[in-house]
Amino acid sequence: MEYATLLQILDSTLRLATPLLLACIAGLYSERSGVFDIGLEGKMLVAAMCSGAVAFYSGSAWVGALAGIGGSLVFAGIHGVTAITFRGNQLIAGVALNFLASGLTVLVAQYLFGQGGRTPPLEGAARFDPITLPFADMVKDIPIIGSFYHEVISGHSALVYAAFGIVALTWWVLYRTRYGLRLRAVGENPAAVDTAGVSVKGLRFSAVMITGVLCGLAGAYMATALQAGFGKEMTAGRGYIALAALIFAKWRPVAAMWACLLFGFFQALALRPDVVEAVVQVKVPVPFLDALPYVLTVFVLAGFVGKAIPPRAGGEPYVKER
Repeated sequence: MEYATLLQILDSTLRLATPLLLACIAGLYSERSGVFDIGLEGKMLVAAMCSGAVAFYSGSAWVGALAGIGGSLVFAGIHGVTAITFRGNQLIAGVALNFLASGLTVLVAQYLFGQGGRTPPLEGAARFDPITLPFADMVKDIPIIGSFYHEVISGHSALVYAAFGIVALTWWVLYRTRYGLRLRAVGENPAAVDTAGVSVKGLRFSAVMITGVLCGLAGAYMATALQAGFGKEMTAGRGYIALAALIFAKWRPVAAMWACLLFGFFQALALRPDVVEAVVQVKVPVPFLDALPYVLTVFVLAGFVGKAIPPRAGGEPYVKER
């Protein structure tokens, strides 16, 4: 494989891993607090529709991103009320939100635009433009390092860099702040947190809302940066892949980043069947390459990555003892 081709694949890996990474970190906050969230897919889908529609009408990708966050927060609020306030089954609530988002987004997009559940193509300021990092053009002719910086690191939208910044921020919040300590504790032993005078419901609601914000960014990125508008079922199972990456990473933010990059790499390979065939010297069917990320998801969920122990209080509603 030529170095230039490798750089192209790595560049695609970063772009394709970004929505997975945002959704994965979103799930990390929720599940660390003890609320299992199968509804990442639905939140991303609603956010993509809201951001695509508002970006088209406003002509601003940033306004569209805010709309995407707003739409995702509405679904996060519904999930929080169902799972935390009314102590409903968290998994069923998440699945229900996914089904609701699947139908609602197409219905609203069809009502607004009449294009088969799609938004019109986004152009100009309605999309996030790639950012050229400092000195990228100056060092592009330097062998290996310069071309890597120019082709892979530079030239992405603001949300790509924000996603990797959120990984560092999440690590700091979880392991270096009082809020992070309490969040991890409430996912393991909510009774002890309650005894210390901290609101279990308040902590879990805050985590679910953070999940809504990050899923909103993931959906907005898909509609206004990765693609030029919203399309029916455009998340294509990425919410479930993000959950698999979270299990793969054993609920740790930095490991989650590497897991999402791995899934993104497989998605990037699916776009370059010629490269795969050149490496393995066998003609590989394109549908097989398209299925690779999902096959990897099955292997992860089947437990082939070692025993992954979730937060002990995960999935269990907390009932305050009197």
